[in-house]
Amino acid sequence: MNKLTAYIDDNQDRFVEELFDFLRIPSISTIPSHKSDIEKAALFVKDKLLAAGAESAYVIPTEGNPLVFGEKIIDPNLPTILVYGHYDVQPVDPLHLWDTPPFQPTLRKGKIYARGASDDKGQVYMHIKVLEAMMATGTLPCNIKFLIEGEEEVGSTNISHFIAKEENQKRVSADVVLVSDTTVLDMDTPSIVTGLRGIITYQLDVKGPSQDLHSGSYGGAVANPAEMLCRIIAQLKDKEGHISVPAFYDDVVSHSKKEREAINQRPFNLTKYKKNLGIKDIFGEKGYTTLERTGIRPTLEVNGISGGYSGEGIKTVLPSKAFAKISVRTVAHQDSRRITQLLQNYIKTITPKGVEVTLTRLDQEDHKPFLANIKGKGIEAACQAFQTVWGKCPHWMLEGGSIPILATFQHKLDTEVVNLGFGLDTDRIHSPNEHFGLANFMMGIKTIAAFHTCFAEQMKK
Repeated sequence: MNKLTAYIDDNQDRFVEELFDFLRIPSISTIPSHKSDIEKAALFVKDKLLAAGAESAYVIPTEGNPLVFGEKIIDPNLPTILVYGHYDVQPVDPLHLWDTPPFQPTLRKGKIYARGASDDKGQVYMHIKVLEAMMATGTLPCNIKFLIEGEEEVGSTNISHFIAKEENQKRVSADVVLVSDTTVLDMDTPSIVTGLRGIITYQLDVKGPSQDLHSGSYGGAVANPAEMLCRIIAQLKDKEGHISVPAFYDDVVSHSKKEREAINQRPFNLTKYKKNLGIKDIFGEKGYTTLERTGIRPTLEVNGISGGYSGEGIKTVLPSKAFAKISVRTVAHQDSRRITQLLQNYIKTITPKGVEVTLTRLDQEDHKPFLANIKGKGIEAACQAFQTVWGKCPHWMLEGGSIPILATFQHKLDTEVVNLGFGLDTDRIHSPNEHFGLANFMMGIKTIAAFHTCFAEQMKK
């Protein structure tokens, strides 16, 4: 590792400047006007893969945003690693809360500030630099494939369609899928995310009168859709955070006392947690710890509410309609179609008179929960890699977020998936002032390189 590590250290400044070029591309997948930026980001990934030593790399058109595929096959008899990540990013609003422009990356106090720095451009670029470093030093011990998408932030629909085709499954076949889109506990405490929740997204529309009404003339006589929406939302959970939808929890696995104790062995400082989030107290389902609430329990959250006038000053109207965006995070054995039907049935029973309510599912794919094979050779190689570079064995942890495609990889490719992420919970992903530690970036490159070596050795056993 000495020659390889020296190469990585010697080229740090160039690696960071190249990452800055990547971060300058505003590849926001949820906003159609950024279509050209999406295409530019895909071409950037392709070009950098070729420059790093890939024998082939190309952009694959889809009905939505393009995929990028690249590979370096040094020997068909050696094990193959498939690297997955995404080049698309979240919107930047509210823009005024950014200390520096979101697509003008800056390095401040050891942190790279930009949209996509941690999620997921910075982490994707680590893998490209690992390929370069190992090719340059003659230390690549296995074959590498890359499949980088541009729709992770909007549901991964087209990569799911791509993977569903048998000929594409052969193209991306590998002995392990390696993903860097998660976190470590901190820079002194490495960790591996072994479980993620699934996700279902909805829009809840409430319709009242045919047009906005004067609140003086009609207030008190006509049902107000904004108020009725709030009443419905208030009945989705009880005061202790328990979801009120009948039968919602029927398929949720009950974890043993031993399993719950293992979850709570992960280092966790509640005081620091609240301070980092700027909250005075936590809130959640009664009877469960914070780590359990975000790891093994499902949740239902309101992501946004709109209705009526929300500009400066006041406009005294009774709005004709209002809506809310809602997401449900599911855990193992929960079925998204059943959850949707349960939610629709319940909302019908609590809808106030005088309004019409519609619940529309927004996601097109079934984004199932993910559970890693903790006895697999990939997980073992990841543990060895952390031991080699960090000098410590990692903790295993469950994370509350979702990476839609991971369960699809498991089921369609019939292969192990390993989350080897290097972000931090404090990176402010999806929020203003997103950032990624320079140390995380460099340690990530070295750890991923060590993973390749360790995995190749594991596959010999």
